[in-house]
Amino acid sequence: QVQLVESGGGLVQAGGSLRLSCAASGLTFSRYVMGWFRQAPGKEREFVAAISWSGGSTISADSVKGRFTISRDNAKNSVDLQMNRLKADDTAVYYCAGSRHAYSDNLRQYDYWGQGTQVTVSS
Repeated sequence: QVQLVESGGGLVQAGGSLRLSCAASGLTFSRYVMGWFRQAPGKEREFVAAISWSGGSTISADSVKGRFTISRDNAKNSVDLQMNRLKADDTAVYYCAGSRHAYSDNLRQYDYWGQGTQVTVSS
């Protein structure tokens, strides 16, 4: 079965950095667009960033542009999210997701989801 397992979350001070990783199994990884989403307490899940099948193209939310970078390694079946200059507003559970057909910021177009990893930014 398909599994997406996130790691790398934790507590960090504002202005600091974290790197999230997502390990995928049970799917042909290179055939999936991979994305990161996040959900803060009391808020809806929102798009953070996505990367195309080959890794040649990325999209990201305006709120993280210039601070977060998504990357993938198809040989290792993994996708990372490098988060720099973190803010308190970045506090959320971060989810890795895979989409077979859509290169999109729409969470409804993602087929598989991880369990999430908590990121807490203290101000």
